[in-house]
Amino acid sequence: MSAVIVERRGKVLVLKLNNPPVNGLGAAVRTILAEAIRKGQSDGNFSAFVVVGEGRMFSAGADIREFNTRPPAGTPDLNDVINDLEMSEKPVVAAIHGVAAGGGLELALGAHYRVCVAKALVGLPEVTLGILPVAGGTQRLPRIAGVKASLDLITSGRLISVDECVKLGFIDEVTEYDYLETAVATAERLADEGWVPNRARERTEGLAEAEENPSIFADFKKGTAKAARGTKAPYACVDCVQAAVTKPIDEGIKFEREEFKKLVTGTESKSMRHAFFAGRKVTKIPDVPKTVTPKEIKSAAIIGCGTMGGGIAMNFANGGIPVIVVERDQTALQAGVSKIRVNYAATVSKNRLSQDAMDTRVSLVTGVTELEAIEDADIVIEAVFEEMDIKKNIFRNLDMICKSGAVLATNTSTLDVDEIASVTDVPKILSAPTSSVLPT
Repeated sequence: MSAVIVERRGKVLVLKLNNPPVNGLGAAVRTILAEAIRKGQSDGNFSAFVVVGEGRMFSAGADIREFNTRPPAGTPDLNDVINDLEMSEKPVVAAIHGVAAGGGLELALGAHYRVCVAKALVGLPEVTLGILPVAGGTQRLPRIAGVKASLDLITSGRLISVDECVKLGFIDEVTEYDYLETAVATAERLADEGWVPNRARERTEGLAEAEENPSIFADFKKGTAKAARGTKAPYACVDCVQAAVTKPIDEGIKFEREEFKKLVTGTESKSMRHAFFAGRKVTKIPDVPKTVTPKEIKSAAIIGCGTMGGGIAMNFANGGIPVIVVERDQTALQAGVSKIRVNYAATVSKNRLSQDAMDTRVSLVTGVTELEAIEDADIVIEAVFEEMDIKKNIFRNLDMICKSGAVLATNTSTLDVDEIASVTDVPKILSAPTSSVLPT
């Protein structure tokens, strides 16, 4: 399987990134892409390029695993690939679908024209890994989208909608139809019209606001101090965007690379990348065959509605799953359910949840004091005091009350799960240290 599929569509050379699942821009992709661009430039049979992602997205960016290794000798840097694409005398169209993030968006910014499906998401999320865009993202984006908008996107790492991209000016065409066919037709039209490539590196309109108001960078650092507290990457991102305004683009890209090297070798980024990979690793259980399908959970029950129990119940409600919370008496039950309401209300007050959404989620939570009320639950999670005798007694009762096939789980963090399970007829129990295995 080739990491880049090269196809001919009339006079358009289509370059399909083909590195599933996210079309990461690893060494093999960069090598083939660079060679295809070189050949396409000199081949008179082609008058334009289209770069697109095979599968479910354009590209989620660099292969993060390469940060800890050296690529094979002679492997082109992503900056070199993007530069070659950008300097093409033939029109280059990027066809974006799914996600274009990090190096994926930087690659698209190196194109001369960008076609995008309406539901795509784009962004530069490197800061969430303690690093910064290192393939010209901090230099090209401000030239097109403006300095203020670029500072916000790059330091927050958020992915934005196509509508916002259009407002910022770095998506040229939105299509509801076949994005590849649209991109090919656009590339043919641009070539036939003798269109002069619109290179991001040659654009300066987005830099004007900062050239007229140089204090924008110091002001932004002050404004983001609280959110960026204890981290280095957001401040380095600001410095790089400032370099886009004060330096020629090639010098700015060099500065960007130097700042990246400082971050990527630091403890902060190493720790954040470790957490990134660890978070994905825990979702995979080595001894579970791929043929196994997840058990369908349509209803849940939580024993105990304290801090942990209430939080776990909210996870189910957030996932749209009805959940029953059980407490020992009405006083404790009322306190627990009230706390759930208070937690949701706090989220509403911060404009992170609508009142209607809160009402829907709260309506999914039912409070009871009788254990028998949970007999039909698909999953039951115990979240009471960390005392073995109490937990054993609960599971003796659950073993008699719950339906066959129900999942019985404990929220314990220190007690022996096998001992808890020993009081049930079928001592197989799911241990959940927090609500991390629950629907969100």
